Amino acid sequence: MSQPAILVENLTRRFGDFTAVDHVTFEVQPGEILGYLGPNGCGKTTTIRLLLGLLQPSEGRASVLGFDSARQSEQIRARCGYMSQKFAIYDDLTVWENLRFYGGVYGISDISLIQKTARHVGIEAHLNELTRELSTGWRQRLALGIALVHSPRLLFLDEPTSGVDPNARRIFWDLLYELSAQGVTILVTTHYMDEAEYCHRVGMMRAGRLLAMDTPQALKEQVVAGGVFEIYTPSLSASLALLKANPGIIRVGLAGDHLRLIAQPGVKEETLWRILQAGAATVEAIQPGEAGLEDVFVQLSSDPKNGG
Repeated sequence: MSQPAILVENLTRRFGDFTAVDHVTFEVQPGEILGYLGPNGCGKTTTIRLLLGLLQPSEGRASVLGFDSARQSEQIRARCGYMSQKFAIYDDLTVWENLRFYGGVYGISDISLIQKTARHVGIEAHLNELTRELSTGWRQRLALGIALVHSPRLLFLDEPTSGVDPNARRIFWDLLYELSAQGVTILVTTHYMDEAEYCHRVGMMRAGRLLAMDTPQALKEQVVAGGVFEIYTPSLSASLALLKANPGIIRVGLAGDHLRLIAQPGVKEETLWRILQAGAATVEAIQPGEAGLEDVFVQLSSDPKNGG
């Protein structure tokens, strides 16, 4: 088996009394897309900064592409691309000038390589435009091009699609799949639960702790063990109260015009009908649903052993 692209062991970072990253352990294989999922402030960005050697760990260790993050940060940054939440691009320069500038930072003077990067991210038609005139989606592509200009083996993408429309997000993920197929390893942080479904594996963070890491499907099967149901009823409030009071129901809440419910293993559709009919609630339909990563995160977060 090949050496992991990223290896993290008990990585911890404290700022005074506050623990931003709390004894995190995981590894990422070459060519893998790992999604790092969690709310703002949970430690995702701090983890990336530790891996790049921009911060020193309080405890633990990490290696990136075989280099120690704490002692060999220059070697790591020369081989990695980093796209931050705030795209580090110059508004007063054109797209081409931005790419040339950052290429020069990495010692890339071959114009053909910079042109290849522009083609790769699909921004060559905008090369002569001032960056300030670009839409958010095109700025996103330019930021990705800057992160790729030196052909890195590993990409760190920190909330790269925040504020970008759904179509631009899909196009962006197509690009990530292409890079992964070429052997580029990608660690991407996001708080979009639907977006995390695109990743090969997902790690879920809360309050600095890594709660779980596995494929999206495995997480849903392991964490959401009971059934998921969509309940359509004109008496939403009454039905919600009836179901919340039943010990067989793990969680129930409003989902637009209906109720979404997660039940304990063994609770069937007929059981739900009986609960609601016994309480004189009108029910139009009960349909089986599918667990999502949001269900997984809520379940993990509410578990007492995870501080829920």
